[in-house]
Amino acid sequence: MKMERVVVVGASLAGLRAAETLRTEGFDGEVIVVGAEVHRPYDRPPLSKKLLAGEWEPERIHLRQPDSFDDLDVEWRLGVVAAGLEADSGVLHLTDGTDVEFDGCIIATGASCRRLPDQGRHAHVHELRTLDDSLRLRAELAEGNHHVVVIGAGFIGLEVAATAKQLGNEVTVLEGAPAPLIRGLGAEMGTAIGAMHVARGVDVRCDVDVERLDEAGVLLSDGELVESDVVVVGIGVVPNTAWLDGSGLEIRDGVVCDETLNARRADGELRPGVYAAGDVLRWPNALFGEEMRVEHWTNAAEQGAAAAKNLLAVSRGEEPVPYAPVPFFWSDQFDVRVQFLGRASADDEVVVATGAVEDDKFLALYRNGDRLHGALGVNAPRWVMKMRGTLAAGASWDEALEVAATFE
Repeated sequence: MKMERVVVVGASLAGLRAAETLRTEGFDGEVIVVGAEVHRPYDRPPLSKKLLAGEWEPERIHLRQPDSFDDLDVEWRLGVVAAGLEADSGVLHLTDGTDVEFDGCIIATGASCRRLPDQGRHAHVHELRTLDDSLRLRAELAEGNHHVVVIGAGFIGLEVAATAKQLGNEVTVLEGAPAPLIRGLGAEMGTAIGAMHVARGVDVRCDVDVERLDEAGVLLSDGELVESDVVVVGIGVVPNTAWLDGSGLEIRDGVVCDETLNARRADGELRPGVYAAGDVLRWPNALFGEEMRVEHWTNAAEQGAAAAKNLLAVSRGEEPVPYAPVPFFWSDQFDVRVQFLGRASADDEVVVATGAVEDDKFLALYRNGDRLHGALGVNAPRWVMKMRGTLAAGASWDEALEVAATFE
């Protein structure tokens, strides 16, 4: 399969890493990067922390130096949204009325925030996904003395809560689940992280149902009005796949791919030349024996590179390489650094193997069957990183405990 033009749909981290890898791997054809935002690729983690706090300005979060973007010899089509894809014909439709024919395509359109009904009607209600979102929210939080309600105690919600509190605002977090961070860490460890917020002055309330947004605050299903003048909705994200309706690709909470990140058609067959990377896709990770969709920085960066390498490999008649990493993410909240390796399931057994929760420094291991499934570190970066090889090796539970026992 000879390729002369590759289009990368999505100009965030995964899309940028894909474009960079195409060039470093020797592709000398056309590369077109399409991005819905007007900004060139930037780093998202600071949006809820350093940028939101006013400690950094936007120019500091660019993923490349401004003058080095041109070194990639890439055509940037920014501020233009993908409108449709004819996967079998190799045609991308854009909302500006233009079409792009391609030989290879990497889908990296990421995800968008879930929204509450009528959320857009209230000027004091915010979400946080983009650079512009962060700057709008920063303008409200900077002076302090606001009552901020954060709906959702996931990682973004808790990071925003911590930043808002440090800026001198009163902060209440509302979560519908029994504990914060259940999806990422499970109830036991989510409760532990939530307690760290409470100890630092954040009002964390779980098992509450939001009825609707109100000009005076947030109305709960039991009739209570939680007064606030700033509301941040952080109730998760959904993959940006609506533009792929009618594309012929299989869509199921993301673009469904094989183990090499090659997109599947709706009939289950692979579509040669179409790959995906980042928050938008799900794929079978052989290391964990499960299909997954991962919404974190490291995965986006690594998948962008892997998708580009495999696209080129197949075009050159070479074997693509399965993508089977140990998922990794981190989150900074107040003076607490949370790091997680692997996976967490509701039925995992969790054991604090080193340190102590009450000291805000510990390593917790997650057991699934007779295997190590995940490792959580709080203010323990050395301990967490030492577990990475253990997880990659598919260690048994006993082997993992033996490794953890060597930590001091």
